[in-house]
Amino acid sequence: MLRIGVVGAGWFASRRHLPDLAAHPEVELAALCRRSPEPLARLAKHFGVRETYTDLDTMLDQARLDAVVICSPHNLHHPQAKACLAAGCHVLMEKPLALTGAEARDLVAQAASAGRILEVAYNPPYWKHARWLRERVQAGDMGAVETVDLRWSGNALALFGDEPLPDSMPGLVQPTLYRGDAVANGGGHLADAGCHPVAEVLFVTGEQPVSLNAEVDRLPDDRRYGVSMVLSGGGYAAIGSVADSPRTDRVNMGLWSGSRASALVVGRPGPFDVLWMPSDGEPRWIRDAELPAAPQPVGSFVDAILGRGEPQCPASVATAYVDVIEAAYQSAASGLRMTF
Repeated sequence: MLRIGVVGAGWFASRRHLPDLAAHPEVELAALCRRSPEPLARLAKHFGVRETYTDLDTMLDQARLDAVVICSPHNLHHPQAKACLAAGCHVLMEKPLALTGAEARDLVAQAASAGRILEVAYNPPYWKHARWLRERVQAGDMGAVETVDLRWSGNALALFGDEPLPDSMPGLVQPTLYRGDAVANGGGHLADAGCHPVAEVLFVTGEQPVSLNAEVDRLPDDRRYGVSMVLSGGGYAAIGSVADSPRTDRVNMGLWSGSRASALVVGRPGPFDVLWMPSDGEPRWIRDAELPAAPQPVGSFVDAILGRGEPQCPASVATAYVDVIEAAYQSAASGLRMTF
């Protein structure tokens, strides 16, 4: 039985990782850590956790953990992961891995030196449609990837503290509003949510960025961004998102075009359906329910620790996602195209 603790135990963790940890037959959800005692007690009671801490170092010293899940504000990811790895713990990190490429590489090196798993919960490796598209690329069904266009439109202003939190907000506790602090968040909407489409482009194509340019509506705490990338295979990728739309729903759309087929991906905000359009055949819809199941972060993490598989999003791969976001902010600030 793996003893796993969670630091940054809050709104997001209560919706994603804590239920999966509590339900896993090979995991003891042993400890929770966050700075605010009242929501900490509420989460501990709900998930049946006896050990609670308001300080990570104390938890690492006293809780005898095999692994830690980190769900803290982004600027704490690097120092907290270093502390967990130094304490001999495997680490599952919520996105992003770090705020800079230098920090990311430091964590990769420390995890390798310690012989510990460092996995990151960027969404695409755990999305059914992204894995299916990756298989189509790897099998040659799409041909050479020529263009990628990913779009997300919605209203996330409450999470930035720009609007009151709605009464219907899901989760056991209220979210903290660190996303509205450009230092804690590492930027604005691009830093918070933009890493997912960046990861999707690189995960599905299996390629690396050659260069990029980016624009945002404001610095350092953007709410709208656009990024265009040249990929190592010669294709082009465009990512755009608006977090301050007046619309009350959310729309995710992606168009993938290759030399042999194209795919339209649509979700509101999910599940995602795929319209597959081969150049030599009839278009057909593949509904989300028809797509093969995808591994999820906690299950993948446990399997990797127990030697039953590899991390779906290892830190060594996730470093490229950090590099792109860092370069995008540099481009937005300077007006220059950045090269890798």
